[in-house]
Amino acid sequence: MEHLLHYVWKHKLFPLKVLQTTNGLPVEVIDPGLQNPNAGPDFFNAKLKINGILWVGNIEIHAHASDWFRHGHDSDKVYDSVILHVVGEADGEITRTNGEVIPQLQLTCPEHIRAHYHELCVADQYPACYPVLASLPKLTVHSWLTALQTERLEQKARLITQRLEHCNNNWEDAFFITLARNFGFGLNGDAFETWAGLLPLRAVDKHRNDLFQIEALFYGLAGLFEDTFLKKEQEDEYSLRLCKEFRYLQRKFEFTRVMDATLWRFLRLRPENFPHIRLAQLAYLYQKGDKLFSRLLEAETLSEVRELLTTRTSAYWESHYLFGQTSPHKEKTLGERSKNLIIINTVVPFLYTYGLHKADERMCERAGRFLEELKAEDNHITRAWSNAGLPVATAADSQALIQLRKEYCDKRKCLFCRFGYEYLRHE
Repeated sequence: MEHLLHYVWKHKLFPLKVLQTTNGLPVEVIDPGLQNPNAGPDFFNAKLKINGILWVGNIEIHAHASDWFRHGHDSDKVYDSVILHVVGEADGEITRTNGEVIPQLQLTCPEHIRAHYHELCVADQYPACYPVLASLPKLTVHSWLTALQTERLEQKARLITQRLEHCNNNWEDAFFITLARNFGFGLNGDAFETWAGLLPLRAVDKHRNDLFQIEALFYGLAGLFEDTFLKKEQEDEYSLRLCKEFRYLQRKFEFTRVMDATLWRFLRLRPENFPHIRLAQLAYLYQKGDKLFSRLLEAETLSEVRELLTTRTSAYWESHYLFGQTSPHKEKTLGERSKNLIIINTVVPFLYTYGLHKADERMCERAGRFLEELKAEDNHITRAWSNAGLPVATAADSQALIQLRKEYCDKRKCLFCRFGYEYLRHE
């Protein structure tokens, strides 16, 4: 039922009558928002009018209104941004963390959508041109994917150039901030970039030989020692020592701003991906040696790159995923799949950007070679293309197809796509 409601909301397949909240206020949906496949509200940045007043915010959808409490959204500040709760059955009011009531819209699913649910799912999952993809000439597919791969690298190069400007053209700083972002592995990417942007890196450099002090700075600036996040029952000897060290370093370097810890996401995350563990791995990598980007520039093979990215955690995190909560002992290393994603999203774009900056074709070619040697990413985008008939063998393929989905399919730019052209001319 909930999946159907998602489909109805996304495509605005509303009944031919005035939409109303459960307490009778008229609702006009201007923009249903962008669907969120990760943790958090189901749709971001929706625009609608409730009783003539414009609202911009997020949408959450449930089969029953009571699911809001069942999923713990009433005590999660992430869901305070929800401006409308869309439900199949309104079996009660729902509230934000401060007790404020959130408007609800009871939405029915049209019968014709129920009857053709499977066909609609297929149409929504695959690009419109999927019937012709399997029959396209290999040369057409290869040439378009190669162009898309280059387009994606150039797009990432522009973002890196912007980040460099913010870092006063310090390549090492820009690289670390990008690396930190990608340690968020999508869901916590924005939070990690915000955190890395707050780091006084020259101050951290003064303590590079002390992993404990690096952890103190990393966790403290991440807001993970603040009262609103670290509960009294979670405090233990290690967290208290870290917090004390952070307060000392905070006074020493005279910085007062720390990150809002509510930006961190935990819902639907495996414990290995908790921010605490990723921060510990970043701290170990930072302490392992300076000028990481310079050393990566000298790495000629993927095995050398993987060795430079090898990291673990301090002993405490081998038996913890969160402060004060013990877990079975396990070394928290960066797995092969995670390393591959870091190489694809951090190392390769930086090699390419640096090659462009230095007019060094060999560096750009090495970036392309690494993509050809890496396995393809496995995500909902690459699986959809594979199921539609396109081969996805290497990271070069997957990067090209991600670019195709995000920059052409999602933006309905079929007339600018070679696959769209083939589809439009087929009989």
